[in-house]
Amino acid sequence: MRIDPKKVELHLARKCMSEADLRDGTSPQTLLRIRRGMEVKPKTAGRIARALGVDITDIIDTNATAMADNV
Repeated sequence: MRIDPKKVELHLARKCMSEADLRDGTSPQTLLRIRRGMEVKPKTAGRIARALGVDITDIIDTNATAMADNV
């Protein structure tokens, strides 16, 4: 599952949070993977969405999901 880093940044800004605020329960390596557009576990994506107070669909990279559906 891929998380859109731009969407995460947008939600962080809306909540007046920094990436450091997401580090509770999320490793720096995982946050780096997100910034690089790499896959993360669904459980991790759920944790990040919960920390941001948004639905998981609000942060998922929809382009990556659409491409996976076409394979």
